Amino acid sequence: MFALRHLRLHSPKHFRSSYAAATTKHMLPRPAVPARVLIGVARSERLPHMQDLQYARCMTTSPASTSAPEKPVSPVEEVLAAAKPYAQLMRIDRPIGTYLLFWPCAWSIALSADAGCWPDLTMLGLFGTGALIMRGAGCTINDLWDKDIDAKVERTKMRPLASGQISQFDAIVFLSTQLSLGLLVLVQLNWQSILLGASSLGLVITYPLMKRVTYWPQLVLGMTFNWGALLGWCATQGSVNLAACLPLYLSGVCWTIVYDTIYAHQDKVDDLQIGIKSTALRFGENTKVWLSGFTAAMLTGLTTAGMACDQTLPYYAAVGIVGAHLVQQIYSLNIDNPSDCAKKFFSNHQVGLILFLGIVLGTLMKADESKKQRQSSLTTTSSSSFVPLPQKQEVVS
Repeated sequence: MFALRHLRLHSPKHFRSSYAAATTKHMLPRPAVPARVLIGVARSERLPHMQDLQYARCMTTSPASTSAPEKPVSPVEEVLAAAKPYAQLMRIDRPIGTYLLFWPCAWSIALSADAGCWPDLTMLGLFGTGALIMRGAGCTINDLWDKDIDAKVERTKMRPLASGQISQFDAIVFLSTQLSLGLLVLVQLNWQSILLGASSLGLVITYPLMKRVTYWPQLVLGMTFNWGALLGWCATQGSVNLAACLPLYLSGVCWTIVYDTIYAHQDKVDDLQIGIKSTALRFGENTKVWLSGFTAAMLTGLTTAGMACDQTLPYYAAVGIVGAHLVQQIYSLNIDNPSDCAKKFFSNHQVGLILFLGIVLGTLMKADESKKQRQSSLTTTSSSSFVPLPQKQEVVS
């Protein structure tokens, strides 16, 4: 330590000479002294070395190693930090669920538009807001029911309720706020839509329990997520046209079974261990066969809905593209690869968008066909109403 002190105070040359001198000094023989005196001398010799060690530590400690004062946290940062678990609870960072809930509503609103008209933008905005709020409420309800189950599943164990970031009481209070906001959106609609929308709350609450009692929880999820196929038409027309809405609704249910079965294959190992049921476990190795059947049923329902609404070529083209998209998903799906299952699940947002654009374009093209039909009917009417005037007979004298 004596040499270490001189390392900073002197030149390298002086350091070498001092180190040699110190080494030579300590190598010289010492006179024999009593043990008691020797102990005292050793203690007295250790004291300077301890002082040298403390000095060296002070000299070698850089300013960067000293702890800097903590930066004060602003009120905005505190609010954001407190709100983060609640945003995660309603899956605000994973908007795919909101999209999948919104698209059936948008399909129905667009199908109900008059020939040659765009869909009602106000209704699309209300239903988009409602989808965001109610999807978040559904996630909160799901996590309240599945708090203990989520803690045992690798993919879900860090959710706010399962990890203890939010208490159960706080989650219930937050759910009350979500449902109040959802009701605020619902009351903007007509009273028929209010009754129809409120009737879906039972499905929203009971869906998370289905995975405990049946291998078909995806069917109940489909019934819940596609309620907007009925509600959207009712909101714009004041009633539900079952000829168009019922096949549209059933198509949406089949679509949900397809994409959520793919999603459920991510957790099938954990589900087997904790006793949770799903269509992924029910279908097993025959998953692709089952999904192909539900895809065919979905396309049949969409075609029937289009015929009931007198849709035009763009709509049926979109249905064909949707069918090709789903066939590609199923054909290339690896049910034993969670990453591939997640990728296929997320791509279903494109399915909803493609069909929506097809409905909008098909409805706009109805105007041209309506004009042609009106012109042809006018021509037929004018020709049928033509009555030739009697000709005056010539008198031959």
